[in-house]
Amino acid sequence: MTTQASDNNDAQLVECTLAGDRAAFATIVKRYQSLVCSITYNATGSLSLSEDLSQDAFLAAWKQLSELREPARLRSWLCSITRFLVGKEFRRQGREPVYAAEPLEEIQEPPSLEASPLLQAVSREEEAILWRALERIPETYREPLILFYREEKSIERVAAELELTEDAVKQRLSRGRKLLHEEVVAFVEGTLSRTAPGQNFSSAVMAMLPAASAATVGAGVAGKGAAMAKSGSMAAWLAPLTPFLGVFAGIMVNWISVRSAPTARERRFQGIWLSWFWAFVLGWGVAGQFAVQALRNGYAWSDPTYFAVVAGFWWIYAMVVAGFLVLFLRRSAAMRRQIEQEPGIPESSGAPTTLASRVAKVAGIYMAMFSALIYLAFRAHDWLAGAILSGAMVVLGGSHLLHVNSPDGPAGLRRTMRRFALGWAVIFVVLNLRMDLWLASYRGVDLAVIQRLLPPWVIPTETLTLLVWIGALAALTRPRRAKAQN
Repeated sequence: MTTQASDNNDAQLVECTLAGDRAAFATIVKRYQSLVCSITYNATGSLSLSEDLSQDAFLAAWKQLSELREPARLRSWLCSITRFLVGKEFRRQGREPVYAAEPLEEIQEPPSLEASPLLQAVSREEEAILWRALERIPETYREPLILFYREEKSIERVAAELELTEDAVKQRLSRGRKLLHEEVVAFVEGTLSRTAPGQNFSSAVMAMLPAASAATVGAGVAGKGAAMAKSGSMAAWLAPLTPFLGVFAGIMVNWISVRSAPTARERRFQGIWLSWFWAFVLGWGVAGQFAVQALRNGYAWSDPTYFAVVAGFWWIYAMVVAGFLVLFLRRSAAMRRQIEQEPGIPESSGAPTTLASRVAKVAGIYMAMFSALIYLAFRAHDWLAGAILSGAMVVLGGSHLLHVNSPDGPAGLRRTMRRFALGWAVIFVVLNLRMDLWLASYRGVDLAVIQRLLPPWVIPTETLTLLVWIGALAALTRPRRAKAQN
């Protein structure tokens, strides 16, 4: 199949490539080579290494193209592959992805008589001067700056490639230029323009591709791409909803609890408190994240600033949720004691508690506790943490179900609280030991980069503060025992 590939959108290009049209993939390479090479150069500081990694990224994309579940998100998928390969390369070398350009004083001319097209465009001395000027600029401003001069100075294209607003791109470009010394601005502009990948780069990528079609290489059979597009697109659509399983499970648990409350007063109390609770959870967790992202784009925050804000954002969320739950449990227990002491206690008018409702309640509790973290672990390909969290959810939930028909009372309550404490202990341990690894995997960078953005002491400190806060609230709200009468 031959087609006017340059006029096609990404989804059409993917479809044509999987059908065996190599020209369609050549169009993909030409369309995104500046973006991919800018990402690798921004990470490595070496023009030659960045070009090698970019070619590897396109080769990996060719081999895995049949696994792309949402062809319209080709650009984001290519960026993810590129960042992953950058991190993998520097993990292989046992060093951080900073930065491979040689110091000016150590440069020697290469012995090769025939320079590559890249080295013909810029000498090694110019490359070192270029990176020495750029490396002082924070990554947030440097990446748009590199891409701007390689995309024919188009703010619109840079905004589209980096998924930013045009205003955010303008702000980052302005701040990036201000951080360059005035005398090197013209040099940087000219050198970046000359080193942008062109026809030689795309030809080299196409020469590396296997003779077989992308669908055959990636999936083993030509027809598998279409089947995966149908089933995979549904899975890709459902995957982002996985973290919300915990929210839905928690709402279900609260609904069952409210319906089965013994008295109208308790049902009214629980309904009001839990409505406010879920309004906060959904408002802070969903709308709050969009607000943080909008502020980041609007004010062009650097990565360290963004990470600090996000860490504080979720720490405040955890403190409010923990405080709310402690107060809610204390108030519920106090109301129950007060009602029991009143004369003529009415019989329970709530919905009858059946075995099915108890099982649903237990399952919902542990889904609410573990599902979001299990999703994060598996998304980061951290199979060990995912297995530990899944195992803890199953074991604790199963243990709870074994006692689901046990009579309520102090002993049963203590047993339940021990399970909850153990579950949260597992969660806190996994978060403290694996969160930086998950972030490194999501961003496709080395662990050391994440630890500079989010120092290793931040999460343990926030966890300790949260535990102290819970303990203090529990102690301050503990009911006072009545003095024994003489």
